[in-house]
Amino acid sequence: MKAWLLDDFTGLAGLRLAETPDPTPGDGEVVLEVEYAALNPADRYLAERLYPAKPPLPHILGRDALGTVVRQGAGVTGPRLGERRIILRGETGVNRAGTFARYVAVAAESLVEVPAGWSDTEAAGAPLVFLTAYQALTMWGPLTPAAVVLVTGASGGVGVASVQLAVALGHTVVALSRHAEKAQRLCQLGATLALNPTDPRWRQALKAALGPRRVALAVDNVGGRLLPQVIDTLDDQGRVSLVGRLAGPVPDFNTATLFFRRLRLGGVAVGAASPAESRSAWAEIVRLLAIAGARPQVDVVFPFAELPQAFDRLAQGPMGKVLLRGDASGSTLPSQ
Repeated sequence: MKAWLLDDFTGLAGLRLAETPDPTPGDGEVVLEVEYAALNPADRYLAERLYPAKPPLPHILGRDALGTVVRQGAGVTGPRLGERRIILRGETGVNRAGTFARYVAVAAESLVEVPAGWSDTEAAGAPLVFLTAYQALTMWGPLTPAAVVLVTGASGGVGVASVQLAVALGHTVVALSRHAEKAQRLCQLGATLALNPTDPRWRQALKAALGPRRVALAVDNVGGRLLPQVIDTLDDQGRVSLVGRLAGPVPDFNTATLFFRRLRLGGVAVGAASPAESRSAWAEIVRLLAIAGARPQVDVVFPFAELPQAFDRLAQGPMGKVLLRGDASGSTLPSQ
């Protein structure tokens, strides 16, 4: 089969399109013929050895996908051959071969059906970002009704998912985005307020808009110099769910800023959830989005041969998910 192979951990420049053996399903596994696969920043982090995984080389990146079951391993009672499924968070694309290939072997317990009414591209790119966003929003326990939730990097994959889920949960959402057009789109998705974090007066604008209210929970995808500013906006016993570090390390962080308001910071680790926990969270995500009438956002779909260009687009900061269309050439795997 054709696949994008990563030969070393020096970055995405090490990707090459080549022929590699078709995967064989192990016990409890199926092989999917990939129709659409989604890109995530974690793919680049792994390629640059910035992610805690050490897969054997050459490695195939890619964590999300929608595909058709074409082979079953021993002990699989479902899904059946010919059925279409999407992949929830697991070892796919992390410590085992991923979805930037014609075929991928996946644990059957990590597969779920395409949600009713969703397009193929909406479904293919949703699991990782929405499971991450859901954990970020719920890891501290229930928030009070209409609590203020601040989302940094709000136009990214997890950012958009966090905005949509927080709105669906009934919270007041404040989105941070550097781009006016994206800020407008985030408000269309339900954010009450969108601010530019590069504006030195964004915190004053937020406080003026909220009046006596303060931020109860921040979902931080950025880190860097922005994190202390985010902490400044928190209410007493406010929380920060740390998802990413797009702006790098936090310089000169003063831990005393946490003391008197009893603030808490915690890391989001969606990979720590069991398959059963992921399935339960996913069911709740689909339910919430259905009630809110919301759908996952898709930016652009690239042909299979243009994965490097797709990663370039991801680096530009798209509004929604960047996807790769599956390779349709070559022979089909036998069913047994």
